[in-house]
Amino acid sequence: MKKYLRIFIWVGAALIILGSAGFVVWANNAASPEPVVIDALNTHDGIVVEDVNNWLVIKPSDMVSSTGLILYPGGRVDYRAYSLHARDIARAGFTVVVVPMPLNLAFLAANRGLEVIEGYPNIDNWVIGGHSLGGAMAAEFASSHPDRISGLVLWAAYPAENNDLSGSGLPVLSVYGTLDGLATIEKIESSRNNLPADTSFVAIEGGNHAGFGRYGNQQGDGSPEISPEVQQALIVEATVIFLSGLETGGD
Repeated sequence: MKKYLRIFIWVGAALIILGSAGFVVWANNAASPEPVVIDALNTHDGIVVEDVNNWLVIKPSDMVSSTGLILYPGGRVDYRAYSLHARDIARAGFTVVVVPMPLNLAFLAANRGLEVIEGYPNIDNWVIGGHSLGGAMAAEFASSHPDRISGLVLWAAYPAENNDLSGSGLPVLSVYGTLDGLATIEKIESSRNNLPADTSFVAIEGGNHAGFGRYGNQQGDGSPEISPEVQQALIVEATVIFLSGLETGGD
């Protein structure tokens, strides 16, 4: 009997180890940035790109506003895939910090935004944001640290069902694609009850889920009816308007 018990314990331990290893391999198999992204990782055209504490920091070389955006990447997406979007936001004068996540999963380090805030005391207003899973974790951060941020930006994302921000008074922007097969219109609409009543919802007509970054197609997503460049421009425009409104004290 003891012999069989030892065998059972060893088999169970082996399965746990194999399962853990499989999860790590799965999580590390992240969607890679498209080749067009590579140039955006270099400093040029008045935009500075830095690696600070393993964060991707993209900011204008001269005029810098007092408002910055912390961006959490989507699940199993290489954080560099958001550099083109971040670069365009930086052109409007904002510092953008894209935060890599352990195993490319933001729920493993939802509070990493605190490190960014503490690392840049010269920026008065920090906005937390993210794409997909990163957006859900940004909403979690907003719920846990309302006194450390000035706003929340959701890209194809929504808070978890148990994360009610409706009474937070926090300015929120929710940008979504009408052809998103993952963060569908129905899911975005359902999220309204967990967000402040004055949340700004911006629909990208013909946009899909993967268009919030530049990492290629994504399984389960809808087929876009606009180019990645057009979707990127519309996302950036909505985000810059939101950030500018916070800086000026507008709506």
